Amino acid sequence: MTLLELTGLQRDPLRVIAGFDRPSGQQTKSELETEMGREITHGRLYPNLDTLVNRGYVEKGQLDRRTNWYALSGQDREALSARHEWEDDYLPFEIPTPW
Repeated sequence: MTLLELTGLQRDPLRVIAGFDRPSGQQTKSELETEMGREITHGRLYPNLDTLVNRGYVEKGQLDRRTNWYALSGQDREALSARHEWEDDYLPFEIPTPW
């Protein structure tokens, strides 16, 4: 599987989930909102998280009756690594100045 088949609102939560130990959906939402500088509605985030779970990128469990946690699956770690390598092929470490 490749992350190229995912939307930005599916790929970006993967990076957030990778940076935490089983973050909740709310924690993931807050981190994304901080980075994006705008609100993400529950109606946009949670269906995308469910897509990641259904496609095998993310595992989901319950912290309590109202709160779920999310964790990367083995497949997800491989896909993130492959995506990172792909991006590195096209993005140099130092972007040259045009002058």
